[in-house]
Amino acid sequence: MAKPERRGGLGRGLGSLLPGTYDSPAPAAPAPERQRVTIEVEEEAAREAPVSTRPAAIAIEEELSGVVLSEPIPREVVSLTEVSGAADDSDRSTDEVPIEKIAPNPDQPRTQFKKEEIEELSNSIEKDGLLQPILVRRMDDGTYQIIAGERRWQASKAAGLEKVPVRIKDVDDNQALELALIENIQRSDLNPIEEAYGYRRLMERRSMTQAEVAQAVSKGRSTVANALRLLDLPEEAQQLLYEEKITAGHARAILSVPTAEGKAKLTEKIVEGSLTVREAENLARLLSGKRDASSSTARPSLPPVYKTVARTLRETLKTNVRVKSAKGKNKIEIEFKDEEDLQRLIHEILGSEND
Repeated sequence: MAKPERRGGLGRGLGSLLPGTYDSPAPAAPAPERQRVTIEVEEEAAREAPVSTRPAAIAIEEELSGVVLSEPIPREVVSLTEVSGAADDSDRSTDEVPIEKIAPNPDQPRTQFKKEEIEELSNSIEKDGLLQPILVRRMDDGTYQIIAGERRWQASKAAGLEKVPVRIKDVDDNQALELALIENIQRSDLNPIEEAYGYRRLMERRSMTQAEVAQAVSKGRSTVANALRLLDLPEEAQQLLYEEKITAGHARAILSVPTAEGKAKLTEKIVEGSLTVREAENLARLLSGKRDASSSTARPSLPPVYKTVARTLRETLKTNVRVKSAKGKNKIEIEFKDEEDLQRLIHEILGSEND
């Protein structure tokens, strides 16, 4: 089953940087978001769970993340004429170039590409071809460097394409970074750490303030400020966030703890105890010495055998697995991406006779 690319439309932000038109198909339906299946060990555990995650015997929850695109980039912040360059023929047309002459950009904001996404897109390209051109710039040695579309390039290589459609832009290093960052942010392709580093590089290379970066990428100033704060996390917590083992909400709770020792302890508790964001916030208040936090709201550490089981299941099923325990009532949470991934998990858990 071919999986469409996420968010076919780029909004007006990046589109305003690309003069001319390209007859691409209508945006595909959004890819299915990550879901979670909760397997109850005891029915009463459902009553103890937070309202936001309260399941029945088996419940499927969809975690939705919407992206709101605002107005085009104001000219006083970033000159669209300077970024896009003159409206020459290369900006107006789509060319085909040999795929071996295209190389990724070492400054690409997105560094994490999921293998299954590349495989699914490759299958789609084998069937229908590459429908959306890759945005590139021409280098002095005659090769092309990707500005936006590295995932499409990787999938096209896997599909065995010899040539791919490209749109060529004449931009410098800073402008290429800005275009790549805008495209990835508007597609919601970046994880929080990648997004934060992208903002920082924009600020450093173009001497922009947080407010100017926010306007340039059509985000609120507080969104940019909160993203940049994630770079103050300890290295271990940054890596966990990068690997999607904790959420940005967990990360903010860690940042609220004043001491390095407290941050490390909270990070460990979040991972080992599979704490919710609210539980992490309560524990953060305790570690910060604030008296309004109730010790009863912090979940006790899981028994070692539970941690071992969770780790074994994660390795066997190749997905996030959480073991939770509250007042002697226990449950296992197994994350899955889509229906196909769910069928794979059922096969792994129940065996081939239940296919």
